[in-house]
Amino acid sequence: MKLKTILLAGAMSAAMSAAATVAGAECGFENTVPIKSLSAGFEAWKAVTDAMAECGEFSASLDQEFREKQPEAFAADPALYQIGGVANATMIPLLNAGTIRPLDDLVAKYGQNLTPNQLIKVDGTTYAVAMMVNAQHLMYREDILTDLGIAVPTTYAEVLEAAAKIKEAGVVDYPLGGTFKTGWNLGEEFINMYLGEGGQFVGEGNLPTINNPAGVRALETLKALTEYMDPEYLVSDSTYVQQQFQQGKIAMANLWASRAAAMDDAAESMVVGKVVMAAAPMGSARPASSLWWDGIVLATNMTDEQADAAFRLAMEGIDEEMVKANNDAAVWLVPGYTPGKLAAGAAATAAAGAAPYPASGPMGIMHTELGNGLSAYLTGAKDAQTTLADIEAAYITAAKEAGLVK
Repeated sequence: MKLKTILLAGAMSAAMSAAATVAGAECGFENTVPIKSLSAGFEAWKAVTDAMAECGEFSASLDQEFREKQPEAFAADPALYQIGGVANATMIPLLNAGTIRPLDDLVAKYGQNLTPNQLIKVDGTTYAVAMMVNAQHLMYREDILTDLGIAVPTTYAEVLEAAAKIKEAGVVDYPLGGTFKTGWNLGEEFINMYLGEGGQFVGEGNLPTINNPAGVRALETLKALTEYMDPEYLVSDSTYVQQQFQQGKIAMANLWASRAAAMDDAAESMVVGKVVMAAAPMGSARPASSLWWDGIVLATNMTDEQADAAFRLAMEGIDEEMVKANNDAAVWLVPGYTPGKLAAGAAATAAAGAAPYPASGPMGIMHTELGNGLSAYLTGAKDAQTTLADIEAAYITAAKEAGLVK
């Protein structure tokens, strides 16, 4: 099944910005059907689920481990959650398992305010409604770079040069942060870097194609970056890096645009107004990042009454009033969004030619094996080519079991 994502034509002229506020409008209907959702926990999802909660009989689980929990929760009959928050890749396991339902009937009934680039279709059928776009891009402490006379890095060679100067100056605990946590996060870091090198992950017959000079360069760059990070980088996820920035411990990181708002949250950040967004550093071919959408799916295993209520709640959660009340929490695809100053990084990354995340069944397996296997190189247990060869072998085994490789 080929995922035909309507990839955000015109959406990336909008981009990411600063702190979210509580949704400011009342719900347009009174919900009487108990509905639950499971999604990531960043600020945009909090804004959306807060707006849904205004309708009544709704509870949200904002959980950074959502991608591991959703497949089993949606496979239950009845599903443990009726609404799921997904992105390009996290929708694929649910789609392949048949645990999310087609939405065209509900779009026709309640989706009059949706725009075409919000409708995520598979073989012509709508399975998700996108609400925002996201990408990892460079965030940096403008005050530190200015004080040390460092130009904003545009390549990873320049990032490493800047990191060396920052380390020598001793102005922060660590020059760099990175979402290098073993598993999904570390896999995504390689994917970004390899896309930046122009790499292709699978070829004819769904066979792997990462053990090559571009793959080695991507690994070597990741390793070089770790020399300027907290030594505990293999447990560092997005929240970890966000907090490092907020606490003044790091000067630069390639971090998700959806985390930008937190930098200027005076309730928890010591660096309000000091963190600036720029394009993701370039690889040899394109920015070392990938474009994602985040959006809403509905579980298959629920009643039609629940599906009706869940979709109506979703439309309340991503309506224009919510966006106006939370304009700076995301790069919204919803009418009413006005880009703010922190949108610059996401917009510049897209404008420079960042590739979309290559979501597919084979890519889901590749991402998993990358996340499991890359740390062996970073810790020195294996060399680069052995690491990539072992990941390819693990991928082939898993892909054969899934029927994707003969």
